[in-house]
Amino acid sequence: MSKKSIADLRGQETWRVFKIMSEFVDGFEELADIGPAVTVFGSARFHPRHEYYRLAVDIARRISESGYTVVTGGGPGIMEAANRGAFERGGRSVGLNIVIPHEQKPNPHQTLSLNFHYFFVRKVMLVKYSMGYVIMPGGFGTMDEFFEALTLIQTHKIYKFPVILVGKAYWEPLLEFIRGNMVKYGTIDKDDIKLIEVTDSPRDVVNIINRHVAWKKRIIAKSRKGGAKKAAKKGKRPLA
Repeated sequence: MSKKSIADLRGQETWRVFKIMSEFVDGFEELADIGPAVTVFGSARFHPRHEYYRLAVDIARRISESGYTVVTGGGPGIMEAANRGAFERGGRSVGLNIVIPHEQKPNPHQTLSLNFHYFFVRKVMLVKYSMGYVIMPGGFGTMDEFFEALTLIQTHKIYKFPVILVGKAYWEPLLEFIRGNMVKYGTIDKDDIKLIEVTDSPRDVVNIINRHVAWKKRIIAKSRKGGAKKAAKKGKRPLA
């Protein structure tokens, strides 16, 4: 390879860094005010008549009714269903679309729609602005988000939040593998299984999220109270 070719390649890589930065900046600016949010994942291949599509609509509607923003990958299938459930309820419906050669086409049920070129940038946005993940049946992309969330929680890179699998019949073989192989061979701890919630009930999904929010509020209140007591002992005025 010539020196000129190497220089051209370096120039392209430098501009790629700026493109990545711009996606992060746009995402942070646009999503900063969406409020408490729950992200729904699932296959792009389920049609509106499918039971999982209808279930996702119901779950998203209930999430929206409880005051949360619904976030999805912005495409068809389960993503469309979840955006639709929130949108038809009059709630905030966010789609973080990804530019890929096939399957991904932004659905029309979004009150806020962003486009990303890089999967890893979109992943950061999803985990940063979500207080819970609802994982509907899906393929490699859904599995990717599911296991990444568990990894980040397990390694304490993010605060623990609910990771809810919906569709027991679909997920049971995977859970059996996790319990029967991963725990058996010691690649995860037995307690790591407790990071996963499993249900078929839309009501359970909302209850799990609400319990987590209530727990988080208690922890924050306790932390603030403890900080105020320490400040008082030192004769300092606590921060507002």
